[in-house]
Amino acid sequence: MAKLRVGILFGGRSGEHEVSLISARSVLQHLSPEKYEVYPIGITHEGAWYFGPEAREMLEQGTTQGLRPVTVLPDPTRRGLWALEPVLERLAELDVVFPVLHGPFGEDGTLQGLLEMAGVAYVGAGVAASAVGMDKGLFKDLMRAHGLPVVRYRVFTRHRWEQDPEGVIRGCEALAPYPLFVKPANLGSSVGVTKAKNREQLREALHLAARYDRRLVVEQGIPAREIEVSVLGNEEPVASVPGEVVPGDEFYSYRAKYLDDTSRLLIPAPLTPEQTQRVRELALAAYRAIDAAGMARVDFLMHKETGEFFISEVNTIPGFTPISMYPKLWEASGLPYPQLLDRLIELALERHRERQRTIYRFRPDEEA
Repeated sequence: MAKLRVGILFGGRSGEHEVSLISARSVLQHLSPEKYEVYPIGITHEGAWYFGPEAREMLEQGTTQGLRPVTVLPDPTRRGLWALEPVLERLAELDVVFPVLHGPFGEDGTLQGLLEMAGVAYVGAGVAASAVGMDKGLFKDLMRAHGLPVVRYRVFTRHRWEQDPEGVIRGCEALAPYPLFVKPANLGSSVGVTKAKNREQLREALHLAARYDRRLVVEQGIPAREIEVSVLGNEEPVASVPGEVVPGDEFYSYRAKYLDDTSRLLIPAPLTPEQTQRVRELALAAYRAIDAAGMARVDFLMHKETGEFFISEVNTIPGFTPISMYPKLWEASGLPYPQLLDRLIELALERHRERQRTIYRFRPDEEA
């Protein structure tokens, strides 16, 4: 059988650019060369797309020398990977795109919209699920609408923070006692996230979060354990065994995730059978509520005193680094990393076939 032509997208216009490069390294190493013809496509901080066998390494070094500028056209009649120079030229007909992009312009529905217009199969959630999963405020609104548990929260805009900082601070303090967590609504990997223990720290936290997004989420802080569940599938998703993150910092910050070597991952999480069943059911409920597809990691806060679970977020393009929980949980559930990648590509193609069943042209005379 012919090899599947897989475009791997990484880098991107996001504060998680560097994390994406680490994730891409693992994906590229584990894709079977016997099954796939791989096309590494790196996206710079500025948003330029480049193709080349060493694209990931070159972006890591901060250069694009020797790489070809490329694009995917939003035209399904010209499907594939196109070189931009010296003339517009098709380099390859891609069977599927695997976005290994975290954060804005990769995980938030914007890229998914381009790939939908291009008529290309791609790994992961669609436009709506990606957008809702990315925006922590909209996500919590949807969870609450479905009767799913979330901690108390409020959303403020950067404009309001800049125009009425004292009013925003009063609104935050009315939400819950300190500590409060402040986050950019549309970012992951704990970039721009701060635990504020007093008014001065809250002010600094809001200022920091406003650098990364125009929407700021403020959440009630609770004494919590951090539990995560990986979900895989389209119409009939399945949940992995849960895992627990024991941060080396006060919470699972960017430093605790990627820079220090002090955080621990407990797989499976030390939970009772009843707690394990409950958290897996909640993970699947959250996944279905946003209409996710392919993959997602669902993060929870488990109250240390009451044992109650609160859904924190759904990551529709979870990390694939060597220390990332998503592949580790599936490995513990009996699905090794290479087979996990195979399954994700199968799910992308399956979902693409399902979309092709939809009629996009209406002719009244053809209606029964």
